[in-house]
Order: sequence, then structure tokens, then C-alpha cells
Amino acid sequence: MIEYKRPDGQEIKGYLAEPADKSNAPGVVVIQEWWGLDDEVKSVADRLAKAGYRALVPDLYRGKLALEAKEAEHLMGNLNFGDAAGQDIRGAVQYLKATGSKKVAVTGFCMGGALTVLSACNVPELDATVVWYGYPPLEYVDAKAITKPMMAHWATHDDFFAISGVDQLDAKLTEAGADHDFYRYDAKHAFANPKSDARGLPPLAYNETAAKLAWERTMEFFNKNLA
Repeated sequence: MIEYKRPDGQEIKGYLAEPADKSNAPGVVVIQEWWGLDDEVKSVADRLAKAGYRALVPDLYRGKLALEAKEAEHLMGNLNFGDAAGQDIRGAVQYLKATGSKKVAVTGFCMGGALTVLSACNVPELDATVVWYGYPPLEYVDAKAITKPMMAHWATHDDFFAISGVDQLDAKLTEAGADHDFYRYDAKHAFANPKSDARGLPPLAYNETAAKLAWERTMEFFNKNLA
């Protein structure tokens, strides 16, 4: 765990995973699901580090973790999304750039996916975004402010983020001329999280095939836009 400063000067903690050779390594800010900064999101950062990226996960819940859905819903409900995107996440991007990464992307899952979309609109320093099955209310998406490439992975059987909303977001970005690639998978919400099946929530399901393909596409995207 490290500490870094937000643009407003406040300090926040985050989990930083570094590659074996971090000289000139690009960075990725990884945004948690609604559970918090748990072992699963840390494992995503570790996986990115093994692939050669400096990965930083901001602790948006300030040390709190949810073990079941009602707790997660409560923590997410108390989170100021605008502050998280414009301060916590922007500060993480700035930190990685100030400490050696020339280019930095933002990626996030579920709630983190929604925050990644908001970051694309509100963090001018970022160089790319990868969204995983999550989007904010569309009225908060300033599509014309999205000037860097975006990739997104969506589940067609998502009970939390309807695919119809994905289609509307897709159309909004297309109309604004935003550079984006949307991929839709025959899967349920949180299909890339191996622990989804253990949560005891039927709307969640891990899909190994979809997860593998989405990760491969993400790595190709990062290599193209960050390397």
C-alpha cells in the first residue's frame, strides 16, 4: 500500500503493483467492483504488473470492505462518484505519470466500470480507458469530453447494467465521434471475476471463455495505446 495526493491535496491510500522492470513502464489505474479493495482487484493489478504495467488501485472506500451485497450496496451508495473520478482516480493517474509512466490508462469493473466512463470524461491526463460491465447514468456522460480511446466489455445477460443502456451509450459516443470499441459477450454480470460464483448471487456468473477473450483484447488495446 502507498499514499498519494489527490488534485485537491488530500492524501489517499492505494495498492501499487510494480513490474520487474518499471523503468518507463506504462501505468494502469484499476478501479474496484462495489465490494471494495479486495484480494480479487489486487490480483488484477498483480496480473497487469506481470504483463509489464505499473498498476495502482485507489482505496475508494478508505479501508472498508463488503462481504455481502447489502454491505456493498451501502458502501457504493455513500460514494461520491464525481469526487472519486475527479479526485481519487485523477490523482492516481497523476501519481503514475509523476513517478515514471509516460502513458496511463484507467480500467474498472462493475461500479469501477461506471467510474471508468466518468474518468474518460473528467481526467484529461489519462491516455485510454477499458470499461468492464458498468456505466453511470447516461445524463452524466459528456461524450464530447471523451478524447482518448475507449474499449468496453459488456454482458448481454446483465441484471445490473441493462444491455439496452449499453446500446444507448454506444450511440451517444458514436454521435459525439468518440473513439470506442464495444464488445458484447453471451454472459452474466461480473463474468471476468473468478469469485463471482462463490458470491451466492444468481445474477453473477464467471465465464472463463468470455473472460479470456476480453483479457486478450484488453492486452492488445493497452499494447497499442500505452506502449
